[in-house]
Order: sequence, then C-alpha cells, then structure tokens
Amino acid sequence: MYNAEHRLKAAFKASLEGDADAYRDFLAELTRHLRAYLRKRLPHFHDDVEDLVQEILLAVHNARHTYRLGEPLTAWVHAIARYKLMDFFRARARKDALTDSIDDHADIFAAADDEPADARRDIGKLLADLPTRQKMSILHVKLQGLSVAEAARLTGLSESAVKVSVHRGLKTLAARVRGTV
Repeated sequence: MYNAEHRLKAAFKASLEGDADAYRDFLAELTRHLRAYLRKRLPHFHDDVEDLVQEILLAVHNARHTYRLGEPLTAWVHAIARYKLMDFFRARARKDALTDSIDDHADIFAAADDEPADARRDIGKLLADLPTRQKMSILHVKLQGLSVAEAARLTGLSESAVKVSVHRGLKTLAARVRGTV
C-alpha cells in the first residue's frame, strides 16, 4: 500500500503543479485501484462498477483543490470513494423500493428468514407504530436520503423539529429492537 500511496501522491502532486502527463498517469493508476476496490464490494453489480469508477474520478477531480499535501492521498481518495459507494447503495435501495411488486409482499409472514434483505421489510412495520412526525422525518431523512431542510419543507415542520423527531424516533426504534420498550 505504501508504494501505491507514494506513486499516486507523487503523480497527483505533479499534476497539481500543472503536469498533464502526471495527471493522466495518476488517473490511470487510480482507476485500477478503484475497480479492484469496487469489485470486492459490489460482487453482484459488475455492470455498475465502471459508472461508479467514473463518478469517483469526477469527484476526485472536482475536489482536488481540497486535498492537503501533508495528508495521505489514499485516505482522502478512500473517503470520496466510500461516500460515492454509500450514495450508490442509497440510490439502489430507493430504486428497489420503488420497483417492488405488491405481489412480492403477499407471503411476507409465511416463514421467518434471517437474511439481511428481509430487514428492509421489517422497517415498515417498525415505523408504522411511531408517531407521524417521527415516522415521516425518519422516512425522508434516513431512508430517502433527503436533507433536513427538504424534509422540513415536505412535512411542514421546522428543521429543528425534524432533527428532534428523527433523534427521538431512532431512539424509540432502538429500544424496541433491543426489547426494552
């Protein structure tokens, strides 16, 4: 990893000083590392790896002015990649939730299954018992990925009320899951 850090950082530093060839080398090597990183984390989404690599490269390019030369470059890039990967998972979860057929839920209580994918279905049941303010705030901010300001506009609550509702709702849900409520 040290060699990759050293090579990438040297090329990136030279590119910041105007060396276009160094920037091209930096992007080529970074692309190889990103592909390997994403293929490990997205084994069932090979078609999406290239799109995500391009998004990360674009984010690195757009944020290059924020990099501090004294800091490890790979940690900086990893943070960008991790955020883009989380955005991918959030978008994928929203898309999957919107495209679920109602027929897929007909046998939801037919048998118990401990698969993590089934946890998404349980969220609806957990949220159903919360007060409307808390339920809608959690739904908009935590599940749909909206900002607090956007959730406030949608719900008619103040931003502070949305934050408080999310906090209290998550606290109640955590207690229910632990079985203390």
